Amino acid sequence: MRKVLIITYYWPPAGGPGVQRWIKFTKYMPEFGLEPIVFIPEKANYPLLDNSLLDEVPNNLQIVRFPIFEPYRLASFFSKKKTKRISSGIIQKGEKQSVLEKILLWVRGNLFIPDARKYWVKPAVRFLRQFIETHGIHTVITTGPPHSVHLIGMHLQKQSDIQWIADFRDPWTTIGYHQKLKLTSVSKKKHLALESKVLQRADKLIVTSNTTKKEFEQKTNTPIRCITNGFDGTRPSTACDSLFTLSHIGSLLTDRNPMGLWSVLGELIKENALFSERLRIQLIGVVGEEVLESLDAHGLSGHVVALGYLPHDAVVAYQTKSQVLLLTEIDAKETQGIIPGKLFEYLKAERPVLALGPEHWEAGELVEKSQSGRYMQVNDVKTIKLVVLDWFEQYKNQKLTVATKGVEKYHRRELTQSLADFITWESS
Repeated sequence: MRKVLIITYYWPPAGGPGVQRWIKFTKYMPEFGLEPIVFIPEKANYPLLDNSLLDEVPNNLQIVRFPIFEPYRLASFFSKKKTKRISSGIIQKGEKQSVLEKILLWVRGNLFIPDARKYWVKPAVRFLRQFIETHGIHTVITTGPPHSVHLIGMHLQKQSDIQWIADFRDPWTTIGYHQKLKLTSVSKKKHLALESKVLQRADKLIVTSNTTKKEFEQKTNTPIRCITNGFDGTRPSTACDSLFTLSHIGSLLTDRNPMGLWSVLGELIKENALFSERLRIQLIGVVGEEVLESLDAHGLSGHVVALGYLPHDAVVAYQTKSQVLLLTEIDAKETQGIIPGKLFEYLKAERPVLALGPEHWEAGELVEKSQSGRYMQVNDVKTIKLVVLDWFEQYKNQKLTVATKGVEKYHRRELTQSLADFITWESS
């Protein structure tokens, strides 16, 4: 078997789709002649925990844990709540940020470049240089964010005879979160310079959307393959809720707040007594305060059930029982290539997906192409209302279903085969 070293910051008990991506790759890699070895931080400061994911880690997987120093965790001495919220990706709008939050964002963006895990790079490289030689490893894969992990791969490539593949689960300098870090002009240049080095020096690049692939192709000639996130297993045989449940799974950040949808639902509960009686808005994951405030402003608070972050196995059950699954994204050009990992779990659930996002959103177009639901722009309230009413009528007649098409290619095994082919592919 060909040994492949995977360097990742996020690993169980951390929660989130980035964790699931590489758990599943390591599960199926041996079927394609690859022996994965995972290198992770010891006692990392994860913002979200999901101990249920520990049960999904392959039993025979070799895992190497290495100490990490994370100075940003010292900020929790001043405010543990604010530090954790920022680490989770929830950044309040400027006018609502406290002085402390503004300081924390400035520190995060300008003192820790590319991110607060930068101090893991040098000691990890020193350790792995000998480890790679001892274990006969020829391929190293780094997966980010955090993008400091890619710097480990870049240094190892210079010092060892390896193939280095950089996996970008999200873009680097063009992602919306990056724009909120109060970067100085000098810091922006440093981020761009590091991004360019990684894109140019890696032997191969992996991205999770075709939009990001096109972006990177403008910046480098390095071979790039799009390997999306996916789903594993089959749909549980679970009956749907008796109520008209509209569920959002995952972090519902302030800028993703679907105001147009809340406006429509607020109108419908006033116009239709049965709709008001049956509607339930189910939020599973971290929710921004502004989202809850806007729900209240549209008279929807009495219909909301906020369950917070739940283990992955519980999430699967909730989304399978839901009548409608909500997928929403920030209405901006830079988010057109974001395909949330939850979408593929939605495809597995085989429930109608209401996708609200920017124009030319790749995730929304995937929803339409797979016939798994409807895609509209965030503020297209007229169409949103027509679709919700149509689905509510189907729900009343117990006929609210979807017949997905072509989703098998998003199964984790199929995606791992694509990964294995890319690892062994030799450029001419």
